[in-house]
Amino acid sequence: MKLRVVGAGLGRTGTMSLKLALERLLGAPCHHMLEVFKHMEQVPIWHAAALGNMPDWDQLFQEYAAAVDWPSSAFWPELMEAYPDALVVLSTRDTEAWWQSAHETIFNVTRNAPPDLDWFAMVQALFTSRFTMDLGNAEACKAAFDQHNAKVRATVPPHRLLEWRASDGWKPLCTALGLPIPDEPFPRVNTREEWAARNSPVHSEVDMPAAKAE
Repeated sequence: MKLRVVGAGLGRTGTMSLKLALERLLGAPCHHMLEVFKHMEQVPIWHAAALGNMPDWDQLFQEYAAAVDWPSSAFWPELMEAYPDALVVLSTRDTEAWWQSAHETIFNVTRNAPPDLDWFAMVQALFTSRFTMDLGNAEACKAAFDQHNAKVRATVPPHRLLEWRASDGWKPLCTALGLPIPDEPFPRVNTREEWAARNSPVHSEVDMPAAKAE
């Protein structure tokens, strides 16, 4: 299976809703950070990629029709080249709103994670090389977010790029992919409250595994 959609938008830009929407439209799984935590064998692959050793993308994504969210969104230039027919979707939102959401969810967990977790080492390498590890610094994170989005806009050919916000719903995605609009509500999931409930101490072993690095 070849990727039909490369998600260039960073985490907390509606990527979970986008994942579910693309799975409904394309009839196949969409990669997302949650997939990494479900398949921990992917962690060393992404860690190596963050260090500059790119994987066999076809093998990594053999079961997926799309890829959104970190870690894949950090590699949108490589994926855009590897899949020249894929649509590049830049999911985005207002920078300040994005920061508040990321700060209260994924950055908070990452900053406080024990450093001996293998997924933490992967995320640390990824953010260091392709974002910023200064996750408690609002200005540094917002600058990295804006720079990431600006690079996508400046690099991806207009005919391949769809800039999308969760409030846009089905229509832009369906138009860009040449697919009919489903007769059902657009999935709107993974609010800050939902994220916090899912990543409470009771559930944290599901979404943020405590596997130690080998």
